[in-house]
Amino acid sequence: MQLTKNFTREEFDCKDGTQVPVQFLDNVRTLAINLQVLRDHIGEPVLITGSGYRTPAHNKAVGGAPLSQHLTASGGDINAKNYTPKKLAAVIEKLIAEGKMKQGGIGVYPGFVHYDIRGTKARW
Repeated sequence: MQLTKNFTREEFDCKDGTQVPVQFLDNVRTLAINLQVLRDHIGEPVLITGSGYRTPAHNKAVGGAPLSQHLTASGGDINAKNYTPKKLAAVIEKLIAEGKMKQGGIGVYPGFVHYDIRGTKARW
C-alpha cells in the first residue's frame, strides 16, 4: 500500500511479518508523511532500518519500552546513507522548528535515529 510518494506500508510492517493493523493505519500514514518531508529535504532515501510497527511480543523480544510508539505504528527507526544519526536528528529538529515536521520523539542511537509523532517533545 502506497502511503506517500516514496513510502509504502510494507516498509513499516513488524519485522516478525505482521502487517500494520488497520486501527493504526492513520498513525503510519502520518508518520510516512512526516518522513517524506525529511526525505524531500535531504534529497535521498530515508530507510526504515529496525522497526516501524511492532507487535507487543516483538517489542518485548527486542527490549522495547513498554509504552513504545512502535506499538501503535507511530514511530520509526531510520537512517540515510549520507547522514550520521546525530546529523539526521539535527535535520529533523530543524524541520520541526520550522513547522514542517510534527513534534515528537527523537532518539539518537548508533546506526539509526528513532523518530515518532507523539505530538510532544521527547529527546534521548
